[in-house]
Amino acid sequence: MDTIYTHFLRLAADEQLSLKMKEPVQVTIEHLSSILCCTPRNVKFIVRKLEEQRFVHWKPGRGRGNYSTLTLLRGFNDVLEMHFSELLCKGKLKEAIELIGSVRMDDVLRDKLMHTLHQQMGFRSHTETASGQDTLRMLRSRQLGDLDPASVYTAFETYLLGQICNTLISYDAHTDSFLPALAHTWESSNDHREWIFYLRKGVRFHDGRWMTAQDVQASLNRLFEMNSSSLWFYRDIEHTDIIGDYCIRFILRRSNRFLLHLFSCIRMIVLPADHDQNQTLIGTGPFQITEKNEDVIKLSAFDGYYGIRPHLDQVHIWFLPEPTLNDRYYELPGTYQLSMPGNSQEKLNFIDYPSLGCQYMLFNFHMEGCHHQLPFRQAMRIIYDPLTLVNDLGKNRITPACSFLPWRSAAENWSSVSLEDAKSLLEQSDYQGEPLLLSYKKNKDSDVAEWLQQRASHIGLKIELEPFDDYVDVVKKSTAPLILREEILEDDWQYGMIHFFKNQANSFHEYMTPEIQSAFDDLLDVFPQLPDSGRMELLEQAEGLLRENGWLLHGCHMNRKSELHQSIYGMQTSEFGFLDLSKLWIKNP
Repeated sequence: MDTIYTHFLRLAADEQLSLKMKEPVQVTIEHLSSILCCTPRNVKFIVRKLEEQRFVHWKPGRGRGNYSTLTLLRGFNDVLEMHFSELLCKGKLKEAIELIGSVRMDDVLRDKLMHTLHQQMGFRSHTETASGQDTLRMLRSRQLGDLDPASVYTAFETYLLGQICNTLISYDAHTDSFLPALAHTWESSNDHREWIFYLRKGVRFHDGRWMTAQDVQASLNRLFEMNSSSLWFYRDIEHTDIIGDYCIRFILRRSNRFLLHLFSCIRMIVLPADHDQNQTLIGTGPFQITEKNEDVIKLSAFDGYYGIRPHLDQVHIWFLPEPTLNDRYYELPGTYQLSMPGNSQEKLNFIDYPSLGCQYMLFNFHMEGCHHQLPFRQAMRIIYDPLTLVNDLGKNRITPACSFLPWRSAAENWSSVSLEDAKSLLEQSDYQGEPLLLSYKKNKDSDVAEWLQQRASHIGLKIELEPFDDYVDVVKKSTAPLILREEILEDDWQYGMIHFFKNQANSFHEYMTPEIQSAFDDLLDVFPQLPDSGRMELLEQAEGLLRENGWLLHGCHMNRKSELHQSIYGMQTSEFGFLDLSKLWIKNP
């Protein structure tokens, strides 16, 4: 329902009226009727209300053909901020978030409202709520993506699945080992062709049903039924045998030493055997979904969780209508107090965590052009120089990359390169001065794209920019020959690396030719059969193949930053550097 605020904002924002503070403007009832989307009769009622509350001064015209005059008594920004604050005070968080995305405003005011909004995010203690529950509220700068484990492809959604569901086992990055989860133990034959998992008893799904081996078998079969992009990993499984409700055996066509990695990854989340992808996701994890729509997803602690129940009772994740800030916020100030931006940092701590993976450039080989020639790609290697990129742009770009793995990049002997060398290589290609399109994520990579455009111009290479703002469709198709992307690897980096090379739904496979993909298929075919050292060597060879041919250009390793209130305890990072919500707890004053 429209309020007195929205009526005022419509008037003040109308470009034809061009209203200014305390400057009378001639208007007609008919024009106001169009702006306010109401009848002429209601215009007079609305204007009278606005005048009563000292928003405007109204002087009606006398007689036919005479204009009335309207004078603003309050500024657009002041009323917008007042309306925003009132929505927050009344607990209308959804309407407040929509207001930020739907009304045109200057960057200064938008930043101010965003700070105020972040002050409203965070913790609601049991002393403030009648229910006696502890609730953490978070903001995300894009809509929620796919939450199906068979097809999920974005980091946040993968992380969220790990809070709602469980796998048979879990990977511990600190010890580089596997820990029991839904399976309490497991064993394999000497030739690694037969694996048996023994399931925990008493594990319940969120709807109260017991988890059994039938659910595990159905979860694996579901990957094949849905033609998951990760089927390559499970191709060696010939069949499964259910040995009672709490034991399942996997028979493989050939030896597979990598199987534990596959049963700890998000693809092998265990869902109910009759799972309906059109219904609310049901898992066995520490949190269950209680509400999900385009504006918010609400999670509640699952009291029947087989592990340790979360300290938090509720987690509400709100999604902004458009990208704003890239940082992640887990703030915990007083819920009903509005703090101004100048004071917003008083009780906040910042934590940084370098993420595995890197930003990179690849080439769309399905499009014709000079990028098919190695000298051109070598020229782009110099233009997109990792060391210069980090030195020039900085921010969360912490180190230059020659690999997805930071420790491999750290061993590189980095030195400056000259654009003159790039110019010489460009002359060896068939580049004829035509503009080349560069696809990149709007806001997130805009500075890199503009930096590349400027450096390319110094050697006569014309780059035009194609930003896209679809933060859900990471593998958005483009006809651009140059593509900027970022890959964030799982904590289980071996799985993350092989998944990058073999996942049929990512950007690498989207833009490479079948011949290039075949080269990696041949190289990596024996990967699951090798011991740990052999797998690492093979992944290094695969990256060497990328560098040697210039099929992918590594850029820089990124640092992730989160903002936290000092009252948050139990901070442990989960997958992709996000905080493990199930471990967080709040120290009340």
